[in-house]
Amino acid sequence: MKKHSARVAPLDPLCIATLNSPRADGASRSSVVRCKPGANCPSTQSGLCRQHSPLSAAEDSAAPILELQSRSPSGFCRHGRGERQSRPGEEGTQTHGENASQENHVQTRCESCMSTFLKIVWGFLIILSVSSSWVGTTQIVKITYKNFDYPLFMTWFSTNWNIMFFPVYYSGHLATAQEKQSPIKKFRECSRIFGEDGLTLKLFLKRTAPFSILWTLTNYLYLLALKKLTATDVSALFCCNKAFVFLLSWIVLKDRFMGIVATIMAITGIVMMAYADGFQGDSIIGVAYAVGSASTSALYKVLFKMFLGSANFGEAAHFISTLGFFNLIFLSFTPIILYFTKVEYWSPFAAVPWGYLCGIAGLWLAFNILVNVGVVLTYPILISIGTVLSVPGNAAVDLLKREVIFSVVRLGATSIICLGFLLMLLPEEWDEITLRFINSLKEKKGEDHAEDITDSSVQFRSRSRANGTVSIPLA
Repeated sequence: MKKHSARVAPLDPLCIATLNSPRADGASRSSVVRCKPGANCPSTQSGLCRQHSPLSAAEDSAAPILELQSRSPSGFCRHGRGERQSRPGEEGTQTHGENASQENHVQTRCESCMSTFLKIVWGFLIILSVSSSWVGTTQIVKITYKNFDYPLFMTWFSTNWNIMFFPVYYSGHLATAQEKQSPIKKFRECSRIFGEDGLTLKLFLKRTAPFSILWTLTNYLYLLALKKLTATDVSALFCCNKAFVFLLSWIVLKDRFMGIVATIMAITGIVMMAYADGFQGDSIIGVAYAVGSASTSALYKVLFKMFLGSANFGEAAHFISTLGFFNLIFLSFTPIILYFTKVEYWSPFAAVPWGYLCGIAGLWLAFNILVNVGVVLTYPILISIGTVLSVPGNAAVDLLKREVIFSVVRLGATSIICLGFLLMLLPEEWDEITLRFINSLKEKKGEDHAEDITDSSVQFRSRSRANGTVSIPLA
């Protein structure tokens, strides 16, 4: 650092600051501020800058003499009292920043808690809606069979309603989105599920055909099973599709096989369900239909993950609507052939219960929409719980209608299948986590027992001292 010259600089107004505000007692005090040699101060003999300050006696006596440091080329004297006043300001700024950060943290936590609460509320509503729609579909099918016993036509008619899935999704987009898109632009955006080029005729036939066939086959076998078994049995057997998904994922996708216990429980439940009626003809056929429906449903899910991967809500709506178009265009010949071959023949058309058919199709469409909406609004595990709750729902309706008498074997089979389904909703390493939790509880119990022994021994020693006895100290 260069040394300042001995020449006295002109008086700088920053060195003297006269404060005219009086003290509380009417007197004024002067505080002395020492300047370093070479600084631009008013007196070269004493090297002191004086200022009148309204400090009280106690504060003035406690205030130290601050040295002014001139490090700028212009030779300005930085006033010591100003520095003392700026430091509380800086501390206040830091305190204000810390308080603001704490408030932001609290606000973030509150928003997170509110978001979790809303997800749980939406989850319970969707659980009730999913289970109710599935129970309603199954029960209306049973009612429809009394007057209209044609499951393939019912399947074809219901699948055509899938066309309305994307219009429903786009209506929700117009109602909730801030930046609204045209239907064509949104359709092209959602068609990326088929690839970067979108939906072409080749991809329409290649990707849609197998999934449309599996979709139709799943629903058709489910309706056939309802002709042979009660709604409770069919819905319970259909819950085995979760175990089949794990099994097929292990075989086809080479994923880790985690559902060993649940798969064994599902197979056990299937055998017990078939044994409930003594392996009679209708019972065995009905169980075979229900298990076939669960198997094709699992194959649909595994192939979807294999070829198309994961899909968001818009892509799922686009894909299901595409399945409806494919069903309407290419699979309409199937019920026509069955009609003219008198396999599924009805006459006249006025005898067709269109109200029940529309109810089945509408509830089926609502179920598919709720499943996909639920993944967006809440946790996916709650959707699965809503599906398995359809089993006790159908059981309650069957008991009210007095269409079923639950035997011990049938009740045990239903319980085992539902329990296996719920086991698959647990985390991947749920068995290890459970063992760790049990061990931690044992260790905590042992520590509490040791603390109780220590406390009792301390109380015993204190009593011994109070009674004048000598106690042996613990090692």
